[in-house]
Amino acid sequence: MKHNVFLLATDPKNPCRDVIYARDTSLKLRVFCLDNEPFHPDMNEIQLYGKAHNKLYAFESIDVTSDDALDIVEAIQWYAGYIKCPEMNIVADDPRPGRNIAI
Repeated sequence: MKHNVFLLATDPKNPCRDVIYARDTSLKLRVFCLDNEPFHPDMNEIQLYGKAHNKLYAFESIDVTSDDALDIVEAIQWYAGYIKCPEMNIVADDPRPGRNIAI
C-alpha cells in the first residue's frame, strides 16, 4: 500500500497560514483557523473542516485535480497528528453557526 509523504509550509508571521503539500503529487491544502480569520470558500475547490484543541479549522484545496482529491482526507489526518490531535473529526459541512450545509 502506497503511503503519501506530506510536508508543511508555515508562515512565521501567521501560525494560521499553513499549507500542506503532498511530496509525490500536486496536492496542496490551505489551512485556515476559523476562530481567528475570515474564510470564504472557493466554490471551485474542495473544503473540509475539523475541530482540534477547541479550535475550528478549514482545509481548502489549491488547484485540486481528480487524482489528488482522494488524498485530501489523508493529508488532513496527517495534519491532525502533526498538531497532536489525531482524533480530529473531519466533516464536509461548515460547522460555523449560520452557515449553509452542503447538500
